[in-house]
Amino acid sequence: MQRTDFSAMACSIARTLDVIGEPWSPLVLRDVWVGLNRFDQLQADLGISRKVLTERLNHLVDQGVLERRPYDRRPRYEYVLTEKGTELVDLLMVMAGWGDKWLAGEAGPPVLYRHHACGEISGVDLRCTHCGESMHANDVDVLPGPGVTTS
Repeated sequence: MQRTDFSAMACSIARTLDVIGEPWSPLVLRDVWVGLNRFDQLQADLGISRKVLTERLNHLVDQGVLERRPYDRRPRYEYVLTEKGTELVDLLMVMAGWGDKWLAGEAGPPVLYRHHACGEISGVDLRCTHCGESMHANDVDVLPGPGVTTS
């Protein structure tokens, strides 16, 4: 089955899905973020086939989300987040917050986040970059932007 190419759509959500919309990609990014940087570590943690993991890693490197760095002479590589990849982790933290609220159940969230600046356990909250107020789906109007295409 051919995967739909979302990269050419005039929609930032679709374009983002083109980079990380395959289900394994966010989990690979999560693992690299928490320090599982080598192929064997990623495969062991995710239980993913070598073929699928290789495809995902190559795609994420090609998209500029991960960087491949050699760590010995065989060659073997470890993977690190680029600036673009680190910003995607912010999106994953929002996804995790949603999952913690709606899917964690009685056990509660599987991980907690300690904020470096204040040292407190906290969650992610979306804020307006202009005024600093909370910004959620019911707090905005969606307007055409400069990149909109008209038919």
